[in-house]
Amino acid sequence: MPKKVLIIRFSSIGDIVLTTPVIRVIKSQLDDVEVHYCTKKQYHSILEANPYIDKFHFLGDDLNELAKELKAEKFDFVVDLHNNLRTKILKAKLSTKSEAFPKLNWEKWLVVNFKINKLPNIHIVDRYLEAAKPLGVKKDLLGLDYFIPEKDEIEEDWLPKTHQKSFVAFAIGGQHETKKLTLDRMIELCDKINKPIILLGGKEDAENGAKIEAFFDRAGETEENRESMEALGKNAEIYNACGKFNINQSASIIKKASYVFTHDTGMMHIAAAMNKNIFSIWGNTIPEFGMYPYQTKFTLLENKKISCRPCSKIGYDKCPKGHFKCMNDIIFDFWLP
Repeated sequence: MPKKVLIIRFSSIGDIVLTTPVIRVIKSQLDDVEVHYCTKKQYHSILEANPYIDKFHFLGDDLNELAKELKAEKFDFVVDLHNNLRTKILKAKLSTKSEAFPKLNWEKWLVVNFKINKLPNIHIVDRYLEAAKPLGVKKDLLGLDYFIPEKDEIEEDWLPKTHQKSFVAFAIGGQHETKKLTLDRMIELCDKINKPIILLGGKEDAENGAKIEAFFDRAGETEENRESMEALGKNAEIYNACGKFNINQSASIIKKASYVFTHDTGMMHIAAAMNKNIFSIWGNTIPEFGMYPYQTKFTLLENKKISCRPCSKIGYDKCPKGHFKCMNDIIFDFWLP
């Protein structure tokens, strides 16, 4: 029975959160096992409070130094959940039994370039778990994990009074522009949600967040206008939290939210770890890649009526066709009680 297991996933936020079932089943199902995790330093906070990890190792600029550090640990098994050139080099230097998850690059290439869908109907988490099967572990049906350090748990008075009792979280960010709604469509969605909303994202999303907040700002309204808006049932109140909280604090906000709206981003997977009811917004990528919300209630908001989607397995700075119909033509067909 292995006594020391290394899990490798260098990046990024969502992908790392998606590895948490593998961490958990190895630690909880094997006797007296030591679980190590190798990632980039900037992603340490995502897993820092995870009780199933015994030790971290970090990828820096020198792969040889990392290999030397890992070799000294004398691992019994390596679970490679990144499966790229660097992990192959590391595994070769370690000369340890290992298994890697299938990336399905060929299948993704076919569906992106020729719209031939040979992708298996299997979530990426279950593909990750396949890489751990040689250890004798099994899927436990407990979903994703996200542990928030106590210091990062959001207090009620950290939020505006309008958002302290009940709110909807909207993660407006995205790694690529073609994975995000346009500003006008974000405003349209907020109007459709029609409840107190907290916008989440990084500093790079703060400008869009401020514009959305300004659009719904009612501070300067007259009493007459306010009564008119209330008569129309307009209840959207926006708090722009983009860039104001760290990743764990943002996770704490998500944990408190009634619903979560999110693009295909890491925040979506954090929301799934919190077992939230998710409205998942898809642009140039597709859920069939296996990255949809895992083991939680979710609604897909996507345009399935265009032939050019998916145009990439990742994303672009702008729509290659120029029309951006994948996002611009999504129908916001939902109702919140």
